[in-house]
Amino acid sequence: MNTIVQFMKRHYKILLIVLVAAIGLWSFMPKTKSNDPEKDKALLELLTFVIERGHYSPVAIDDIFSKGIYKDYIAALDPSKRFFLQSDMDEFSQYETKIDDEIKDKDLTFFELTYSRLMKRMEESKGYYKTVLESPFDFTINEDINTDYEKMPYAKDVDALKERWRKQIKLSTLSSYVDKIKLREDIAKNKDKSPTEKLEEYKSKLGTKITPELEKKFLDNLAKEKNEAPKSNEQLEKETRESTLKSLNEYFGFIKDLDREDWFSVFVNSIASRFDPHTSYFAPDEKERFDVSMSGKLEGIGARLQKKNDFTEISELISGGPAWRGKQLEAGDVVLKVAQANAEPVDVVGMRLDDVVKKIKGPKGTEVRLTVKKTDGTIKIITIIRDEIEIEETYAKSSIVEKNGLKYGVIYLPKFYIDFENKDSRDAGKDIAIEVERLKKENVKGIIIDVRDNGGGSLKTVVDIGGLFIEQGPIVQIKSAAGKKEVLYDRDSKVEWDGPLVIMTNSFSASASEILAAAMQDYKRAVIIGSKQTYGKGTVQNVIDLNQFVKGNTYGDLGALKTTTQKFYRINGGSTQLEGVSSDIVMPDRYAYLKMGERDVDNAMPWDKIDAADYKVWDKQTNFDLAIAKSKTRLQNNAQMKLIDENAKWLDERNKENIYSLQIDKFKQEQKVLEDTNKKYKSIADYTNPFQFKSLPYEQELMKKDETLKEKRDRWHESLSKDIYVEEAIHVLDDLQANGNGKQLTTKIKKEKLMKS
Repeated sequence: MNTIVQFMKRHYKILLIVLVAAIGLWSFMPKTKSNDPEKDKALLELLTFVIERGHYSPVAIDDIFSKGIYKDYIAALDPSKRFFLQSDMDEFSQYETKIDDEIKDKDLTFFELTYSRLMKRMEESKGYYKTVLESPFDFTINEDINTDYEKMPYAKDVDALKERWRKQIKLSTLSSYVDKIKLREDIAKNKDKSPTEKLEEYKSKLGTKITPELEKKFLDNLAKEKNEAPKSNEQLEKETRESTLKSLNEYFGFIKDLDREDWFSVFVNSIASRFDPHTSYFAPDEKERFDVSMSGKLEGIGARLQKKNDFTEISELISGGPAWRGKQLEAGDVVLKVAQANAEPVDVVGMRLDDVVKKIKGPKGTEVRLTVKKTDGTIKIITIIRDEIEIEETYAKSSIVEKNGLKYGVIYLPKFYIDFENKDSRDAGKDIAIEVERLKKENVKGIIIDVRDNGGGSLKTVVDIGGLFIEQGPIVQIKSAAGKKEVLYDRDSKVEWDGPLVIMTNSFSASASEILAAAMQDYKRAVIIGSKQTYGKGTVQNVIDLNQFVKGNTYGDLGALKTTTQKFYRINGGSTQLEGVSSDIVMPDRYAYLKMGERDVDNAMPWDKIDAADYKVWDKQTNFDLAIAKSKTRLQNNAQMKLIDENAKWLDERNKENIYSLQIDKFKQEQKVLEDTNKKYKSIADYTNPFQFKSLPYEQELMKKDETLKEKRDRWHESLSKDIYVEEAIHVLDDLQANGNGKQLTTKIKKEKLMKS
C-alpha cells in the first residue's frame, strides 16, 4: 500500500534530535571500502540506532525480537524450502535467540553462516534440476505435490531435497504441457475460421487497440501455423522441458548476479520490518525506485507487483492501463510465467521482484503473455499489449448519471497525489474541488466519491478534500513518538458541497482513504458503502536518508530507512489501525474472506484510542439512518449480492487447497472442475446495472478532438455500468434526497415496533 509520507518540517523534530546525536556518534567511524563487512556492521548499528530513537513505538531488541527476525529472514532466503536441509536448520537454530545480541555487538556470524550456506546449496541445486530435465516426464504416474511451503518441513537429506525439486519442476512442466496441448486443440477447432475472424477474436480478448505491426505479426503467425503439421505429444513434452530448463538457467543466472550486499539487504530488512510491517530499509537503487513511485511515474502493463514468499502477486491495477482495460488480470493473481509475444514462457517463481518487473515491462505496442494462478486456483494465460501509463489516468475524474429525473455525480479518486516539489502543480485536493464545482454547475443532487483500491498518499490532500464537505472542524488527529498530539483542521468555513454524499471503499482502501472515510463517518456527513472494513493502516512513515547521519562518509551510498514515526486517529479518538473503517452499508466482495489486511500481519502495530477531538455532527441530512436501513433491506433480497458472497466463500476455501495432482488426466480434471465452477459465477462479471454514465459537457467537447480520451472515458463508463456497487451507491443517494423515498420505510418500521410492543 502507498505510504503517507509527511515532509512538513514540524514532523521532523524527533528525527532532528536523532540526527544531532548520530553525527556525534558517527564522526569517528573507521574509513573502509564499500562492500566491506565493516560497512555492513556500520549500517547495522546506524539502522538500529535511528529506528530505536525515531520509531513511533520501538520494540525491545530481545530474544522475542530475535525469534521474529530468524523466522522472517529464513523464510525470505528460502520461501519454498528447496535449498536448505533440516541439518542446516538445526545448525541455524542455535542463533534463533542470539540475533539480538549479535546486533548489539555488531557481530555478523549468523548472517555470514546463512549467506555462505545458501550460496553452497544454490550451487548444488543446479545439478538437481538439470538431471531432472534430462529425461521425459511420465505424466501417467499417480502422484501429487503439496505447495503449502509454509507448513512443509525441510528436506531431511539430499535425496529428499532432490525429490522436492523433481516434483516442483514436474508441476511447472505439466502446467506448460497442458497449455500446449490445449493450444493445439484450439488451433484444430478453429481451423475453418478465417484469419480476419481470428484477428477479431484476438482483439476482443485483449480489450484494446493493437498496432499495425502487431496485427501483421499475428496474421503471419496464423499463416505459419496453417502450414505446420500438428506437433506430437512427445514433441510438446520435449519443448516444455527445454523451456523449463531455460527458465531455471535464467533464474540461476539472476541469482549469480546478486552480490553479498544484496543478500545483506535482505537480512537488514528482516530486522527493520520486525518493528512494524511498514518499516523497511531501502538499498540505494531501491530508494530511487521509491522516489519514482511517489512521483506517480508509471509504465508497462499498468500493474503493481509485490513479493509473497516465492511468488510474485498482482497487488493493484492502475486505472486506465492496459491490464485494467483488458479486464482479465486482477489483484491477487499470482504470476507464474512471463513470455515475450510468441517466445517460450519463462518461469518466474522464486525470481527476484525486480527481475520479474524487468520481464513484464517493455516498449509500447509489444506483447507480453502472463501465465497466472487466479484466486480460484485456475491457471490462465493472459495476453497484454504494453502501453504508456499516462499520469492523467492517476488523477481524479467525474461522471454524471441520472435516476428518476435527478442527476448524480461520481468522482473516482485513484490516489491522494501531490507534488511536494511544486506547490503550483495539480494535487488531489485541488482537483476534487474542481470536480465538485463542475458537478454543481450540472445541478447534481448527490455525489459519490470512489476511493476503492486507493492505497493512500498525501495527508494534506485528505484534509483539503474533507474540508469541502463540512464547515470548520478537525479532520484527523496525529500522535507522534514523543506522545505529542496534533489535530489537523479544515479552517475554511465555506462548504463546497452540502448535499447528499456517499463514499465507496473496499478492503484495499488504505491510509489516506481511511482518514477521509473515517472523518466523514464521524461527522455523519457521508454514508460509507463497501467491504466489511477497509485495510487498516493507521500509521505514518517518513523516509530518512541514512547518508546524512555520517560525517565524512567514505562507505558510499548507505541507502535510506522508511520508518513509522506517527499514528493517526479518527476525530472520535479511535485508531484506524487494524480495524480500518467499518462500512455503514456492507456489500460482499470476492475477497471478503481472504486474509489481505493489516490485521493479518503478525507484527502489525496495535489498535488503540485517544481522546476525541471537538467536533459537531452534521445535522442537515435528516434521513441518513433511513437511507442506510433501506439499503440493507434492498441488499438482503439481492440475488447478485448473494452470488458474490457465495463466490467469496468458495474462493476462501480454494485458497486453502494446496495439493495438485501430477498425473495429467487428474490435473486436467482438477482444472476443468475449477473452470466449470467459475462458469457458475460468470454472471458476476457479466452483470449490467440500469444506468447510463456520461462525461461532463466540457469533457464531451474535448472528446470530439481527442479520440484517446474518448476511448478511455467510454471504457470507464462501461465499467461503471457493470458495477453493482456503484448502482447501490446511486440508490442510496436517491434515498438521501430531502423529499426522499423513506416515507414508506418509516411507516413500516413504526408498524414493526408497535407489533413487537
